[in-house]
Amino acid sequence: MENIKFIRDSLYGNIKVEGIILELLETAELQRLHGIKQLGFTYLVYPGANHTRFEHSLGTAFIAGKICEALGIEKEEIVIASLLHDVGHGPFSHTLENILHERTGKNHVDIGKDIILGRKILSEHKNVAEVLEKYGIDNKEIVEILNGEKEYSSEIIHGSLDADQIDYLMRDAYYTGVAYGVIDSDRLIQTMKLYDGKIVFEKKGISALESLLVARALMYSSVYLHKTVRIAELMLVKAIKKIDFDFSLLNDCELIEKLKNSGEYQKDIVSRLKYRKLFKKAFAKSFDELNEKERGILAEVNISDVEEEIAKKVGIDDGYIIVDIPGKDILLSEPRIRKVDIKVIDDGKVKNLGELTPLANALQARGITDWAIMVCCPEEYRREVEKYSNKIIFG
Repeated sequence: MENIKFIRDSLYGNIKVEGIILELLETAELQRLHGIKQLGFTYLVYPGANHTRFEHSLGTAFIAGKICEALGIEKEEIVIASLLHDVGHGPFSHTLENILHERTGKNHVDIGKDIILGRKILSEHKNVAEVLEKYGIDNKEIVEILNGEKEYSSEIIHGSLDADQIDYLMRDAYYTGVAYGVIDSDRLIQTMKLYDGKIVFEKKGISALESLLVARALMYSSVYLHKTVRIAELMLVKAIKKIDFDFSLLNDCELIEKLKNSGEYQKDIVSRLKYRKLFKKAFAKSFDELNEKERGILAEVNISDVEEEIAKKVGIDDGYIIVDIPGKDILLSEPRIRKVDIKVIDDGKVKNLGELTPLANALQARGITDWAIMVCCPEEYRREVEKYSNKIIFG
């Protein structure tokens, strides 16, 4: 008799797993995700946010399966791809995405593909590529789905509105305790249809679509890009930038241990993160507060040079000055943040959601963060850093 297990999920109750899904869950590559917090340092602001990439991966596979059933399509490969979509995530989830890209030219999706294709393995005992081969699954097909090469199969996992987003919005709202991520996933899935090989939504699903887009916008501004969380993330990035090692397949605890033993500065940053002795905002300007000249300066500014100059003026190591201009790197780590390219079928014609509701376009135009630039430092240097920042940055 085939081995069957039920995993109790906080959102969906008992999830039945068997066969290839069960064996994939038992691989070192998937088990590693137990040690990677889904929301990085968000627990410093929302103490309940201790859920992991493992739970999210399982939940995404569950939602993808429900979508396939609603559309009446074969689901095995799509569910497998959904389960593996985050297998390449590094420690602290999206926090280190940009530094990984700078050093290797790869993001977590690329690392995941290497794992699926057997180019990167964590253990000689039952790795992802071997399990796929055992069950006769072409790993290249799975990679093509994750690459966006398989029309609707890819859209189910990485589209403007997909299983990944449905799960993480609901899961993150549940564990943070905020009310923003309340969405009607059943209604969304029921109104999904296939039209000319693309996923579209019936017009009667517009209210559920609007609800999801509002939830996404509010979760980004209130949770994912919370100022305190952002500062903690940038402190970690700063510590890692000063040393060179491959962290891509570590989990959160392994990375922190590595940093603790990498130098006095790294040890201090780890201690500050552990005991929540975070840097504080010393200077900030919103996009609306910038004049045209200042916006042009920000587009060209060299962040490292500015950090060094401010640190020199204040008389501290530049590791204790952080300048954040968030736009580009946020869009790199989460490219769907402003995507509202959702298709709705209305009277037999496919239209963009924005043609049927003004809300979609309004949310797209909404600012990503409250600040266009922010300068942070240890609390005892705030006044001095504030005094010099504007002149050094804008002249």
